[in-house]
Amino acid sequence: MKAINTGNQKGDDAYLSRLLSYFQSQFYEKIVQLSRIRKSVFLLKTEKNTYIIKGYRANHKLKLQEAFTATLRTEGFLKTYQYLTHPMKEPLFFEDTYFGCIEYIPPNKTAFSYDNQQNRLEGLELLKQFHQTTALFESRYQTLIPQGKLIEKWTERLRLFMHNRSSIKYFLDDYIISELISWANWSLAGMVRKRRFFQKEPSVILHGDVAHHNFLRDKNGKLHLIDFDLISIGPPSFDYLQYANRILPSIDWSLGKLGSLKEIGKYLDEEAFIYALAFPADIFREWNRLIREKSYTDQSKLKQVMDLTVNQFHLRKNFFSQLQEKVK
Repeated sequence: MKAINTGNQKGDDAYLSRLLSYFQSQFYEKIVQLSRIRKSVFLLKTEKNTYIIKGYRANHKLKLQEAFTATLRTEGFLKTYQYLTHPMKEPLFFEDTYFGCIEYIPPNKTAFSYDNQQNRLEGLELLKQFHQTTALFESRYQTLIPQGKLIEKWTERLRLFMHNRSSIKYFLDDYIISELISWANWSLAGMVRKRRFFQKEPSVILHGDVAHHNFLRDKNGKLHLIDFDLISIGPPSFDYLQYANRILPSIDWSLGKLGSLKEIGKYLDEEAFIYALAFPADIFREWNRLIREKSYTDQSKLKQVMDLTVNQFHLRKNFFSQLQEKVK
């Protein structure tokens, strides 16, 4: 047996050793390796199988994930993982954390990336299938998961960015900060005026985090959608807005290229969607996180956020101008 720690937090090695010992007592199969993937997520190898182990601070959160992924499969969406109970003697609970055992999907040697047009199309098609499936049972989860409130969420994100402005100005020109805030105010004002569009869309269960790393291509080439920690109920356009925001840097902030993607292009005649596209959600998210965690002292993290903000600024500004033209 061995425990491998890829983290750098103090005490991680001792914790990982204790966790390994606990898992060894709870799994029927002999464990040969436990390694940390990220905080509260581990890769566990036995003599026969490999599993993903994920920790939750509350048991109801684990139970929700188990139930949701089971419902997905029951309703015909098989392109994801399932939670397993048979490898363990009893439910896993260790040092105030509830652990779920997740089916391991062997990854393809080529990781999924939004830089590839075929991947962008395939990811959209999988997201569409996910929405079609969750539309069948979203009513059953109305009391279990929150409503997606994008305008309120983004309003708070802007407020926090403006609150952090005094710290952010040490890294960014005031002109860039002012432009970002101006875009956000224009976006939110338009979304509020046109919010009826979002309200009339049929509800589905939203994924909520359509980053590239939540699309997993297996060794046989099949694409899977994973990680449902941020699911909520709302209109499909909320997920498509986030998808658009994620892929725009890979298509040079081209409104034309964005419109060529069927599932997103159909929204580009809707003013509410156009206004929402202008909101710099990713920039605000990353700067707020950087200030909250005080990780601006980490040069690699700071560089990533600076690149996101500064290197793409003029492309974004041109994109914003095109959006303004569409709603004149």
